[in-house]
This record gives sequence, C-alpha cells and structure tokens, in this order.
Amino acid sequence: MRARPKRVLMTADCVGGVWAYALELTRQLAVRNVEVTLVVMGGKPSLDQAHEASLIPNLSLIGTDLRLEWMDDCEEDLKLAGELLLDIESEQHPDLVHVNGFAQAALPFSAPVVCVAHSCVSSWWQACRGDDLPPVWRAYERRVSDGIAAADVLVAPTARFLADVEARHGAPRRSRVIWNGRDPALYRAAEKRSIALAAGRLWDEAKNIALLRDAARDLPYPVAVAGAAAGPEGGAIECAPLIDLGRLAPGDLAARMSEAAIFVSPARYEPFGLAVLEAALSGCALVLSGISTFRELWDGAARFVPPDDPVRLRRELEALFEDPTTAAALGRAARLRAERYTADRMGRAYFAVYRELLDARTGPAVQAVPVQAIA
Repeated sequence: MRARPKRVLMTADCVGGVWAYALELTRQLAVRNVEVTLVVMGGKPSLDQAHEASLIPNLSLIGTDLRLEWMDDCEEDLKLAGELLLDIESEQHPDLVHVNGFAQAALPFSAPVVCVAHSCVSSWWQACRGDDLPPVWRAYERRVSDGIAAADVLVAPTARFLADVEARHGAPRRSRVIWNGRDPALYRAAEKRSIALAAGRLWDEAKNIALLRDAARDLPYPVAVAGAAAGPEGGAIECAPLIDLGRLAPGDLAARMSEAAIFVSPARYEPFGLAVLEAALSGCALVLSGISTFRELWDGAARFVPPDDPVRLRRELEALFEDPTTAAALGRAARLRAERYTADRMGRAYFAVYRELLDARTGPAVQAVPVQAIA
C-alpha cells in the first residue's frame, strides 16, 4: 500500500504570486486530507490575506517579519528562520517539507524536502539587466545551489524556467515540471468593457510597467494597473498615465478581470504568471511579451509583442480595442487554454510527488531521473 502524506510543513511569502499559489495548493491538499503548516516570511500577511487564509480549514498560518533570501542583510534572519522551521518539524513531525524558495531546502530536515523554484535573482537579473549577477550576490547564489542540491526534488512551473535554473545553479536529484493552477470557478467573463488591465508587483522592473506607460500615452483607450507600486525594500514606480487601482483583494481583482476586454503583461521575466492565468479564466484577450515561458504556456492563445517596443504594444492594444469580435475570440481561446492549468490538476501532481518521495524513503535508494512534466 502506497504511503499517504498527512501533514506538510510549507514556507511562503506574501510579497507576490507565491502567496496565491500556496493557498491554492493548500486548498487542494485539504481535499486530500493533508494538514498544512504555512510559515510566511518577508513580512506578515495583510488583513485581507489573513482572512483569506482563515477560510482554509486544514491550514495553520505562522506569519513572521523574517527577511527573505534575496533581501538585503538577510543572513541573521535566515538563521532564525532555519531554527524556527527545524523546531516546528521537531514538534509536528510532518511527512514532508515543501520549501517555496531555495535557502531553507538545505536545512537538515528529517522529512523529504520539495523545493519549488518560483523565480531566482540570477535569471531575473539576466532578463532585466542583460548581465550576470554582480559579485555581491555570490552568497545568494551559493544558497540557491546548496538548496537545490540538498532537496529531494526540484519543481518548477514551466519547462523553460526549470532548464534555466538547472543551467545556472546545478542539477537536482530529481526534477519535475508542475504547472501552477487556479480554480476556474473563481473567475468568470462578464460583459466586457473597452479597458485593458495589468496586474502584479508594479514595482518589480521585471513587470516592465514603464513600457506599458509609454504605450498608453498615445492610446485613446484606458489602461488600468492593479498591484503594489512600492516594493518591500523601498522605492516606488510612477503609474501615470495608467489608471492606478492600487493593490486589490483577490475578489476585487477577479471582478476587474471579468470586465476587462484585454489583459496585458509586457513582462521581461515571468517564470509562470498567475495573473495571466486568472485573466485568461476571466475571458480576457491576452497581449503578452514574447518571452519563452509565456510562449510555452500561451502560444496559439495570445498575441505576443517584444518587451522593448512600446509602439508595437500600443498598436496591438488599439487593434483589439477597435475589433471587439477578434478580442472576444481571443478571450475564448485564452479561457480554453487556461482550462489546462487548473488547481485540481496542480494538487494531483503535487500529491503524486509527495507520495513518490514517501515511497522512496521505504524503498530502494533514490536515483536521478529525467525531467518529467506532470500535467
């Protein structure tokens, strides 16, 4: 009889999409009778995030202000985070540890460790700055490589991003591609309005909001942005002439997506893009940058533009605004493609990996295997 996990110790942050991913996965694990202790670092959840988490019956939430592995002066906080996680493991005896990052995957846990690569500074830097990380980031790169080497399995949401991480930081013992997922029931297409929407961490230069600002200046249609304009390390981006909606609760963002005719993401770097998936489930026509991960996921269901050409982006947006029939057809194609990337499919894939690791603990020694997409 195969082993069934009953408790998982998971890490997350509430800075970006990892939070939404972690809660969605936890809901799916609840269906499979798995309890989750979620330790949040990088800042405590907001009131609406804490409320969202409180509605999940199998979730125990621990919020901290401990700095994340990519933040300045994080070494002492990483040490404290490691002590906290090891103490929790000692008390709760989870069947698995699921690390949504890299550094903590190298801790001496007793349970098998799943390390999930959502992004890394090295690939971000190359995509946004066109160069390798400067020497000041060497300690970070060592932490990433050590975590990947120590983990029992490395998971990434796209094959292209997994290959990039392995090329930069070394091959893991095992690797898997598991698409991120969302519950289609949470999103719907309402009567569409002539408005384009972008969403995410606006302060993150990877989102390329500056290009969208340039494209919107001469566009005779409104373009709105939802998300935090200021980052956790300080600094903020100017949104004008875009309509700044601020950071929206999930339900409010879903309502905006239901009405938007177009969702636009000119990102220079995006390992997956949960906001794009949510917009596709809402029937938005997708206008995306032509980066490899977006093409892997959305080829044939989106319009692609170069991430450095505001004129091309403006023309693509204007053409869809002026041809609502084509925009509606593109929105239907996006919704159809989005049905591949469901929360249920994601939950089944992670549950299968968990069981595989538990079985390996009682079976023969683990051998490295090729990349395998679970879809």
